[in-house]
Amino acid sequence: MANFNELTGLIWQVADEILRGTFKAHEYGDATLPFVVLRRLDCTLESSKDEIYGFHQQNKKGMTEEEMAPILSKKTGKEYYNISKYDLKRLSQDQHNVEQNFWDYVNGFSKNVRDIIDNFELGPIIKKLEKNNLLFMMIDKFGVVDLSPKNVSNREIGLVYEELLRRFSEMSNETAGEHYTPRDVIRLMVSLLFAEHVDELKGKGLKKSIYDPACGTGGMLTLAKDYIHEEINPNIEIDLFGQERNARTYATARSELLVRGEDAGNIKDGSTFSQDGFQGKHFDYMLSNPPYGEDWKKEKTIVDNEAMNPLGRFYAGTPRISDGALLFLENMIAKMEKKGSRIAIIFNGSPLFTGDAGSGESNIRKWIIESDWLEAVVAMPTDLFFNTGIATYVWLITNNKPERRKGKVQLINAIDFFKPLRKSLGKKRKEVCENQMHEITEIYKSYTEGKLCKIFDNEDFGYTKVTVERPLMEDGKVVKDRKGKKKPNTKLRDYEKIQLKDDIVEYFKREVVPHVPDAWMDRSRDKIGYEMNFTKYFYEFVPLRPLEDIKADIMKLLDETEGTVREIIE
Repeated sequence: MANFNELTGLIWQVADEILRGTFKAHEYGDATLPFVVLRRLDCTLESSKDEIYGFHQQNKKGMTEEEMAPILSKKTGKEYYNISKYDLKRLSQDQHNVEQNFWDYVNGFSKNVRDIIDNFELGPIIKKLEKNNLLFMMIDKFGVVDLSPKNVSNREIGLVYEELLRRFSEMSNETAGEHYTPRDVIRLMVSLLFAEHVDELKGKGLKKSIYDPACGTGGMLTLAKDYIHEEINPNIEIDLFGQERNARTYATARSELLVRGEDAGNIKDGSTFSQDGFQGKHFDYMLSNPPYGEDWKKEKTIVDNEAMNPLGRFYAGTPRISDGALLFLENMIAKMEKKGSRIAIIFNGSPLFTGDAGSGESNIRKWIIESDWLEAVVAMPTDLFFNTGIATYVWLITNNKPERRKGKVQLINAIDFFKPLRKSLGKKRKEVCENQMHEITEIYKSYTEGKLCKIFDNEDFGYTKVTVERPLMEDGKVVKDRKGKKKPNTKLRDYEKIQLKDDIVEYFKREVVPHVPDAWMDRSRDKIGYEMNFTKYFYEFVPLRPLEDIKADIMKLLDETEGTVREIIE
């Protein structure tokens, strides 16, 4: 069997030798990964190549592609086939017609593979390679790389593909950050997702599903599966499902599943909001890193229509048009199994507190917390991602909380659990190393309050937004309506956020009346809101230095400054 590190290094070296100077660093992956996929497919189809070609030549006039497809798939024993006489090895035997023959070869693949190749948008890449006399070199070099199942198992080819993705993404830094989540972040998410649920993944004959509604290159799905097989149960059957709207990234995710021997058809293209690829389907585990601060203006009509349907995914509320991140979570919650599902999702700080009581964001938080689905929130270090240095948070959601967690939310402050990178990768300057991942996971599992862990009742995050009115005055007198009630002065209208655990009347007497004795509450305008202020919960008071120490420092500084000024003058 091949050493996957050596194999990855070989492919990397081939790509670097051929593409350097002609392609930019962020284009390396776009040019290389399709050839890895094509070579793997060649190697898996090699034993049936001549039989498939012969069968097609004999029957192409009497049978359509649709009629032939199941027969050809049965002959290959795969969900794909190629009816062309070429593969990468045979293409290298005709240097003068390489581009024409290459497209004959690509178009010979079954429809599911052609769909992947089309979404890779290979046309401009192949033209650029040919224009610079590199296409033949690329084909010739990849044609001798042994990616046969005998030499490289499905798991190993997955590791090769994943490592290449990582390297190419690190080269492209900010460009890749939109679709590629750093592997240290994913490992932490996965560790937290399964930390207290190892037992339910042990045993024989088990089958589970994992879903990502914004799957990017598919890394969260494949790493989650690998984690279960390596750390928990190597025999459990895991089906992967994902959706991605970026064409090239969709092709990358689908191709990774294909080379791993997974069902690549489980990766759907299109927007999760307007083209739900898994309508009515439910999953055991879900995880995602949806885009932050991205508007959903183009899909507003479809989303709003579904939000009006009590059975729709977005009925709990819709966030502001400039940031659709919470829509992904609503979609995931709608796909939870009745028997229990678990979700891990990464957000920036906005979903924690953006939006006043009655807003879409607050209503979504209210729905989640009052349903007792929010299990924990973990504050992550800054500078973990290629394209942003902002603070991020992992939310853990479940509709089957363990008994000790019911009615509670655990907050973990893990902002200092990182190791600085020797060299920044775009805006990624830190990583969560293996030991730190285990430490964070242990804090979560121990469920014990301390400096880095706080446990709250669900109600602690809720408040009533109460309207406080002041009387309208004219000529020094209070203006009243026809019923004799005092008319409010809307210019003096104010609001109080009163925690759900507080008695509203007592709060008003204690906090408002002493300052504005003529005020009253209009309880008909009450609104319930929910928010989480992470900084407040983990704030540590630092006492000011003694005045004498500050004065001494100032006098010392004055003495030093005076000496410097005297030297300059003299």
